[in-house]
Amino acid sequence: MHHEIISDTAAMDGHEPGARHRHRAAIPTDAAPNKPGLTGSAAVLRPVITVLTVGLAFVSVFLAAFHTPTAHRLPIAVVASDKNAALFDVRLQRTAPDAFQVERYPGETAARSAVEHRKVYAAYVQTGSASHLLYAGANGVAVQALVAPLGRPQPGADGPKAHVEDIVPLAPGDSRGLSVFYASFGLVLAGFLFGQMTYQVAPRLPFTQRMGSLTLFAVIGGLATALVAGAAFGAIPGPVLGIAGIVTLMSGAVAAGTVLLIRLFGPLGVPLGSIFMLVMGNATSGGVLPPSFLPGWLEPLASVMPPGVGVRALNGLAYFHNDGVESGLIILAAWILLCMGAILGLDRLAASPAILHVAHRGSPAHAIGTPRATPQPPTLPAAPDGARTAVFLAERSTRSTSVD
Repeated sequence: MHHEIISDTAAMDGHEPGARHRHRAAIPTDAAPNKPGLTGSAAVLRPVITVLTVGLAFVSVFLAAFHTPTAHRLPIAVVASDKNAALFDVRLQRTAPDAFQVERYPGETAARSAVEHRKVYAAYVQTGSASHLLYAGANGVAVQALVAPLGRPQPGADGPKAHVEDIVPLAPGDSRGLSVFYASFGLVLAGFLFGQMTYQVAPRLPFTQRMGSLTLFAVIGGLATALVAGAAFGAIPGPVLGIAGIVTLMSGAVAAGTVLLIRLFGPLGVPLGSIFMLVMGNATSGGVLPPSFLPGWLEPLASVMPPGVGVRALNGLAYFHNDGVESGLIILAAWILLCMGAILGLDRLAASPAILHVAHRGSPAHAIGTPRATPQPPTLPAAPDGARTAVFLAERSTRSTSVD
């Protein structure tokens, strides 16, 4: 079954005004619409402004985060008498003001467990004249360089050097503690690129198919990353399926967020996605330095942005008895569900009868080539603009004069 299409250009093409052309109704495709490109100053300036905005945002955020990283109230466990604990606290404040926060623990077992579960970054234990320092090398080289010297005697003070022990060392395949960050960054970048590409190659793809594509990307990316980083290089210890699950949710959250931004803002969503998901997300991920080293205005983002939540969950799964895994799974799943729900709502709103009616009335197709249920008598065809109407009237007047 097909609609009868009245071609309003028949008279202008040399046919009788009442002539009709029969066409099959067009079938919508996923091909991108044929839009004319920018011209003039807009074509020259818009790429410059867009790319420089993203680049300068990257430079500014990463320099703000890492040009002079300083710890902010890093929790340190202390097991000692009241007097020795107070002396150790004073020593910390003299060494690096506001860099450490002393937390008292009743015994070495509790302090050791706190380090192993990433409740604190180091533990100073003093029993009698002997003392030792426990820390987790899996927190990264920067933390190790900051806390390891705490076991040395204060300059000018008497007393033996404390025994320093790394009780949570890095995996042999990750000597610098950066493998989790690199693995996460690769899939965060891939998630952003997926969100951008899915609208480039298929702007009219139905919601279910687009979400199916996103799910396929995230699952395959998570499994591949877990096999490469864990099984192949031994850089991220832990169960392969656990690593794959976290990476799947993290990349899926970034992809869904990027898709939503593009769905909301169109082409502007691409630079917005690169700034928020790539720049802000990776700078606050904690993969290079723990969030406690970030400036105050960036640190809160580490607990809500997908890269920061994912990196903490991966580190917790690999080294710290699943610290941050449960909260990470909840937050990442919430990102995906909220973004998918918003995209579905926007798609349904765009397909509602009221929106379609308004778009139909304002489209060129409403003025020319519109399907009509019944034939109309030969009348003045509607032209898409005033210039073509004037041309048609002039041609019709000429034909009438020649007949008379």
